[in-house]
Amino acid sequence: MNAPLSTVLVLGIAASLANLIGGWIISSRKEVRRPVLNSLVSLGAGFMLAAAILEVVPRSIQVNPSASVVILGGYLFVHLVEHTIATHFHFGEETHGDQMLRARVAYSALAGLVLHTFFDGALIAAGFWISMRLGILLFLAVLLHKIPEGFTAASIMRASGRGRTAAHFATLAISLSTFAGVLAVSFSENLIRHVLPFSAGVTLYVAASDLIPEVNQETGGGIFLGVFLGVALFFVSEVLLRRILSG
Repeated sequence: MNAPLSTVLVLGIAASLANLIGGWIISSRKEVRRPVLNSLVSLGAGFMLAAAILEVVPRSIQVNPSASVVILGGYLFVHLVEHTIATHFHFGEETHGDQMLRARVAYSALAGLVLHTFFDGALIAAGFWISMRLGILLFLAVLLHKIPEGFTAASIMRASGRGRTAAHFATLAISLSTFAGVLAVSFSENLIRHVLPFSAGVTLYVAASDLIPEVNQETGGGIFLGVFLGVALFFVSEVLLRRILSG
């Protein structure tokens, strides 16, 4: 691995804590300002999209000649989960009405979110097997949408009529799942050839099919520009990391 294991684990914990922070915000307040959430979502969408297309997909092809098939498998996997197990899965603060009052729907949506966050963690660890720069870039890409994920998990429980305990349970579940993904890949380099392209497909789906459609529903130039700012942030981060790590 191109980074000390302790560094990878600390960053994995940081990503997991961001889930908890997002859940805590929803659990502790009656209202969350929608523009703040939308800004995070749009910024994260742009950064994740750039990271997936410009870094993760090319790296995946380098480590696995059959990467294109695995990438497609990762994309279709999330599509299947969101339309079967978790048919009410969304990013952002949930505003569901009666349909989210059923416990089965709420917990199936949470199950889908847990699966997604596992691959968040796996992507971070896989990046560090390739290079320190890629690992940090993927950590930043994942981190940017971790607070909205926490919003989602907690608000699903709130929308289903459950209280703070259930909201805390939901955010703890996705937090632990993120760290489990980091652990699963941190100790086995052989997993990279499969995990990296699969995670690339997952990331592409989340960025292009989940986050950006959420952004497109909002009005205002600021939200629209957030995606481009996220892409710009990716390029700035990449340049800075190249200089720091080569210096």
